[in-house]
Amino acid sequence: MSFADTLKSLIGKGQKAASDNADKIHGAVDKAAGFADDKTGGKYKDQIGKAADAVKKAVPDEEPPAGGSGPGPGPTDTPRQP
Repeated sequence: MSFADTLKSLIGKGQKAASDNADKIHGAVDKAAGFADDKTGGKYKDQIGKAADAVKKAVPDEEPPAGGSGPGPGPTDTPRQP
């Protein structure tokens, strides 16, 4: 197994773990955002809220489709013959 295959496998496992535990991750993000908001006295409430929303969008709610939109060579990534 090449390094690239190993890396793709690890990425897939990480995505699956994140999607399987999305509700727990979202809860932890909300808790951390609330903590940060309390510690800053509400001064950065908007920025903290935007950051929390961005994190939630980055965590997939469902498992990604099995065929395709992941990283890897595509039709434009093939080397050209001289």
